Amino acid sequence: MNENEKERTERRTVKVSKYLSKHLRHQPERIGLILDEGGWVEIDVLIAAAAAHGFRFSRDELDHVVAANDKQRFAIDGTRIRASQGHTIDIDLGLAPAPPPPHLYHGTTDRCLEAIRVEGLRPMNRHDVHLSPDRETATRVGARRGRPVVLSVDSGAMHRDGLVFQVSANGVWLTKAVPPQYLRFPEPR
Repeated sequence: MNENEKERTERRTVKVSKYLSKHLRHQPERIGLILDEGGWVEIDVLIAAAAAHGFRFSRDELDHVVAANDKQRFAIDGTRIRASQGHTIDIDLGLAPAPPPPHLYHGTTDRCLEAIRVEGLRPMNRHDVHLSPDRETATRVGARRGRPVVLSVDSGAMHRDGLVFQVSANGVWLTKAVPPQYLRFPEPR
């Protein structure tokens, strides 16, 4: 595969991934999908609905997107697919509470810090706050919106104080909120 073909394939993979995220996490109704309570939909139904709304992709492309996604945003179970987390629609991922590691991390940007200092981390339009198991992942997350700032979360203390954590299939830690007293901010630059 030459460089142009490789670049086209990568662009197509990103395009299909974004389409899946939009319709499996946020707006399934836009293409007539009905997700079950766990967020699952039959793959054939998804492919047909997308095609009926002018966006065609094959099962092979879908499998490639799921396998190649470095964040493992999607899960396949037999003939069904769902987004692993990040939903803005009402979905029960069926994740059991889990004891977190002593520290987790959250990537953000400078412009959000003042609100976070006052309010802590809130889920905003999602169901849960997303936390990373390591600084590197949190840095990549924060970099999507500008110069990244990584906050350390005292998840061990949160857990001891009764706050509940879950971990998604792709290793993202989820909790309803992180009050400011559990956050450690980096030194000002």
